[in-house]
Amino acid sequence: MTHPKRCVRVGGDVNTPPRQAALIVNTKSRKGREAFRDACRLLKEAGVELVLEKAVKDPSKLSAEVRKAVEAEVPMVIVGGGDGSISSTVDHFVGKKSVFALLPLGTANSFARSLDMPLDIEGAVGVITRGKVKAVDLGMLDDDYFANCAAIGLSPLIAETVPNGLKKWLGRPGYLAWAALEMARFKPFRVTITQGAQVETLDALEVRIANGRFHGGAELVKTRVDAGEIVIQAITGRLRAKLLWSWGLALIGPDQVRGTVREFRGREFRIETDPPLPISIDGEVEARTPVTVKLARRAMLMAIPS
Repeated sequence: MTHPKRCVRVGGDVNTPPRQAALIVNTKSRKGREAFRDACRLLKEAGVELVLEKAVKDPSKLSAEVRKAVEAEVPMVIVGGGDGSISSTVDHFVGKKSVFALLPLGTANSFARSLDMPLDIEGAVGVITRGKVKAVDLGMLDDDYFANCAAIGLSPLIAETVPNGLKKWLGRPGYLAWAALEMARFKPFRVTITQGAQVETLDALEVRIANGRFHGGAELVKTRVDAGEIVIQAITGRLRAKLLWSWGLALIGPDQVRGTVREFRGREFRIETDPPLPISIDGEVEARTPVTVKLARRAMLMAIPS
């Protein structure tokens, strides 16, 4: 890797994306293998000097590759993959000089959707080369940063069991079909949400912890990545049919969903469940309740649409 030029912050942000970058792609993501060569070509054609081109075949090694590039102070590190790939790497950018850039190559691409990013390679490269750089918010579960959304309930159950081939070849329809199968063994739970002196205990079917608008590719929350708040949504009740109803309303939009949820907004919460449950973070099971949820304000520099 050649020694990179350092980027300079202007009022906490960088005016335009750097012209020197590392490209690191999870080729096990749904579109990763096909997109890697196209992205290399398009970035070079747009005048970006790639000091590193890395196709990562083992997703467990993606985070380490990104960390090395950030520690080398590459001005911009472009990560290609799905939402899980993103959340496994954003920790490395917090408080650092490197700009995070995204090639959305997953099934749902919820973080990209929350930022209004194009989902095709040409459009994403356009943002990386002609967009702007801004310091964006991240969420935190205890000491772990996440990009877009975490969930308690059926989502972690699906994430733990869904076959990789189903997501890769069938995309969102395959994911939804598997969700319907897992619904049969799903059980409601009790959740206690503490915000300062306010404590509320609810019967719940699902709890979403949102930094962005989208979850599972559907727009569920009225918020922005730079809104300065975390949104907690609890689908309340014990009848599984209500969960299906809420998901169905999600296809229409977030205004309809809000009629089926109890919503909390703020910068810090404590979440406990009975029984203790796994938490999926941007589609990957990475934590368990109880957990402290926080907002990390303006945590990393990112290339976003102008």
